[in-house]
Amino acid sequence: MPVLFDTDIGTDIDDAVALAYLLRQPRCELLGVTTVTGDVQKRAAIAEVLCRVAGREDIPIHCGRREPLGYGKGQPDVAQYVAIADQPHRLDRPENTAVDFLRETIRSRPGEIVLLTVGPMANIATLFAIDPEIPQLLRGLVSMAGDFFHSPRREWNIIVDPEAAAIVYSAVRKEHRSFGLDVTLHCQMPAAEVDRQFQGDLLRTVHRLALKWFEHTGEITFHDPLAAAAIFQPGICEEKAGRVRVILDPDSDVSGLTAFEDGPGADRVAKSVDVAAFFQEYFAVTRS
Repeated sequence: MPVLFDTDIGTDIDDAVALAYLLRQPRCELLGVTTVTGDVQKRAAIAEVLCRVAGREDIPIHCGRREPLGYGKGQPDVAQYVAIADQPHRLDRPENTAVDFLRETIRSRPGEIVLLTVGPMANIATLFAIDPEIPQLLRGLVSMAGDFFHSPRREWNIIVDPEAAAIVYSAVRKEHRSFGLDVTLHCQMPAAEVDRQFQGDLLRTVHRLALKWFEHTGEITFHDPLAAAAIFQPGICEEKAGRVRVILDPDSDVSGLTAFEDGPGADRVAKSVDVAAFFQEYFAVTRS
């Protein structure tokens, strides 16, 4: 399965956990990694180190947009960079090449590629605005984003850049699968269990990043890895079809909420998750 991975790796730990899964998934043809928001160079450096540890230095890594499209707060912090700062890496990649790379790659393989987005959506919104045919040229669009079935709760990837998310969710898409807090918050692992489970060179490198994360929290929530695993094991989550709308109101605390209406539509939103099946899939792949 050809996959493009758009990420804000380096802030929350789950991006790195997801990248490890993609690098080890034998059915994943990882075509490239693009970084978004804040210090995209440091984010790219983290991805570079993980790819090297996995023996995949051939994977293209491109820097994307640093700033949100509109009134979002952005996400400048890349706290986990210090964990790999002593490893060989680049900090001199050309700026703002992500969108062109995504566009060229998708157009070169129409109908084949799954685009996985696990960060703010500035790169993807820019891509769709520049080339409105792109959503129709994807095999699928998969996002860790939103919160759809519980009391109003804003999800970070949306509120960091709500206008970008609104552009993506209003685009004419064939299918857009979203995995929000409704399901991802069920997939948690305490730090002590992470210490035991994260074995092998790649996961131990992710564990180095996680130690920085554990300075302010006691667990990992597998938000992004759940979205990644669902590409290859769609039965992990129950999904409902319908339409998603992102609420935009910069002067209100409802800005960035995701409203879901079930029925006909291009959106498929995860409603429940088989947590045991997810963790079985994740570690079966990453320990292989």
